[in-house]
Amino acid sequence: MKILSVNAGSSSLKFTLIELPAKDVIASGLFEKIGLNDSCYTIKYNGEKITTNEILPDHSVAVRKLIDALINMHIISSLEEIEGVGHRMVHGGQEFSKSVILTEDVLERISKYNDLAPLHNPANIMGVRAFMKVLPNTLQVGVFDTAFHTTMAEKEFLYPVPYEWYEKYNVRKYGFHGTSHRYINKTISELLNRNDLKVISCHIGNGGSITAIDSGKVVDTSMGFTPLAGIMMGTRSGDIDASILEYMNNKTGKSVSELTNELNKKSGLLGVSGISSDSRDVEQAALNGNPRAILAQEMYAQKIANYIAMYNNLLNGADVITLTAGVGENSKTMRKMILDRISSLGVKIDEEKNDFRGELRLITTDDSKIPVYVVPTDEELMIALDTMELALKNE
Repeated sequence: MKILSVNAGSSSLKFTLIELPAKDVIASGLFEKIGLNDSCYTIKYNGEKITTNEILPDHSVAVRKLIDALINMHIISSLEEIEGVGHRMVHGGQEFSKSVILTEDVLERISKYNDLAPLHNPANIMGVRAFMKVLPNTLQVGVFDTAFHTTMAEKEFLYPVPYEWYEKYNVRKYGFHGTSHRYINKTISELLNRNDLKVISCHIGNGGSITAIDSGKVVDTSMGFTPLAGIMMGTRSGDIDASILEYMNNKTGKSVSELTNELNKKSGLLGVSGISSDSRDVEQAALNGNPRAILAQEMYAQKIANYIAMYNNLLNGADVITLTAGVGENSKTMRKMILDRISSLGVKIDEEKNDFRGELRLITTDDSKIPVYVVPTDEELMIALDTMELALKNE
């Protein structure tokens, strides 16, 4: 069964074509600058990478070009070979606790949450409608970033603010990166052959979140009402005192919207280091002795470690800690910095085991109280698996 896994942005369309149940990636690619004069797309297939510069006025044209390219490159022989399209949907509010078949009625229900994810939900919906237009007879499935976190109890997802904020305006913790955390939990549970694991899942990339999972259910997660909350990230501040907004408004005259934009796009590693939002650049600058880069790294590692320690307490002792995403999978330096800061939990890193990139591997010693695994994430595969499951049920 061939499934397309899709992530549509406001001016982009990322796809992966996967053969299931073999889990083989057949082709992947990215359509960029949709709606702009310098749009282009890249398709990776059979070890080759082909880039085409072509005007893509909207997502429907991009989808048509994608399907035409798949046929012309003999990746598929006909539209019927694609048995489902799985779409990343960022926000499903409290309503969508699992992946669903997408119809116009469902899209209208999802659109109610657009003001909770204004940069993502409208673009996701636009992508779905583009595929519905080009592939009207193909099953479309929505897989929500927020869905995995809907198992949180009220005492964890509520903020200590006036209760009517929740009742009238849906102010609560939603959490994000749910598809990644769900994949990591599934993978580590299968690896250790247990369904009752207490897992601290650390998705550490340009964006980052830490999630406490007990027997497959989320107990708590670091991102909140928006992806701005939680740990320090590439350009996001993570948790701060909310009063800073009023203070900075009085000092600078900048609006709350302008200040929130700075917290989202000019803070984190970039804001502290003054160098880059890319952890690799900050790591190199730190190696060269740049004091602000060293400070940024130390802050980053400590804030992640703090969440791990808090969630270990919440779970009454974790069975396993997992590290994933760009930094978690690839930076042995940051992995060591984080684990050194949770040595009080009995965690002991094995530096020889830690010397690698991008593999599923145990990186702690045999006598470490909590084993720590690096587990490469695969959100595209998780989306495809959900789509296959619903396709089989819908036959």
